[in-house]
Amino acid sequence: MRQASAERWTASDVPDQHGRVAVITGGSGGLGLETARVLAAHGATVVLAGRDPAKLGRAAAELQAARPDASVQTAELDLASLDSVRTAAAELAARFATLDLLVNNAGLMFPPYGLTKDGYELQFGTNHLGHFALTGLLLPQLLAVPGSRVVTVSSNGHRVGRINFTDLNSARHYERHLAYGQSKLANLMFTYELQRRLAAGNASTIALAAHPGTARTELTRHMSGLSNAAMGPRFRAVNSWLVQDAAMGALPVLRAATDRAAVGGTYYGPAGFQQLTGYPVVVTSSSRSQNRQAQRRLWVESEQLTGITYPV
Repeated sequence: MRQASAERWTASDVPDQHGRVAVITGGSGGLGLETARVLAAHGATVVLAGRDPAKLGRAAAELQAARPDASVQTAELDLASLDSVRTAAAELAARFATLDLLVNNAGLMFPPYGLTKDGYELQFGTNHLGHFALTGLLLPQLLAVPGSRVVTVSSNGHRVGRINFTDLNSARHYERHLAYGQSKLANLMFTYELQRRLAAGNASTIALAAHPGTARTELTRHMSGLSNAAMGPRFRAVNSWLVQDAAMGALPVLRAATDRAAVGGTYYGPAGFQQLTGYPVVVTSSSRSQNRQAQRRLWVESEQLTGITYPV
């Protein structure tokens, strides 16, 4: 492995992953698939978790065809259903006695107002509560491995987010951008509080966060056709400072997942203007994301809403 440059950490800097088992939510496309591609190429056993078995099968076949010696598995998981989360976690725990890495990557952005199967606003319920529940249920497998990691994918959108504790479901007023910001802010606050609890329990497992900047993925499907066209590769000559491909967007996630120098509670994102594009570096998050009292309150609310308590 070559020596990493502070400015240009790339997939080539990922250390050997043989012997590691990585579960990646949203692994059948976009950032999740790119993350899995690199981890598998470096020897990890990757588990692509997602809602659509057919899509998961195609993604696994794609990775296997590109690298016949890769170890690729799939797991059906609908983060908008706590029953599905519990079933998937039980199946994974039965399949693997230990886990080295959980990448909480799957998510929704800007859908029309809707509810999860448990009655929670779709973005908050899927992006945050589903991952909160999954992480808690898989934590025993992670705690059994020294140096294991939980990496949760947030977004620049967290900066417009506020946790509305009196209306977490956005039932009184739904504005899709603000609801998305709340869910991505929750991802960061969850990471910081989880890291603090892991450290207090003397666990060697660490929690980190990452964001892709602005990346071309299926996440933008609820944006307007004009916005998607403007972000498209056809206009790369003028939008390259604003948007990057999924492979570049996955690099902050990969660095959080594999960089041997990474420490718990670190947030990775692109190095470019406004953290929109570029190679991955340690970045800062909003002051709201660092409010410890709000982090603790969100944790308690999340335990009550999911029925999941953590063994730390």
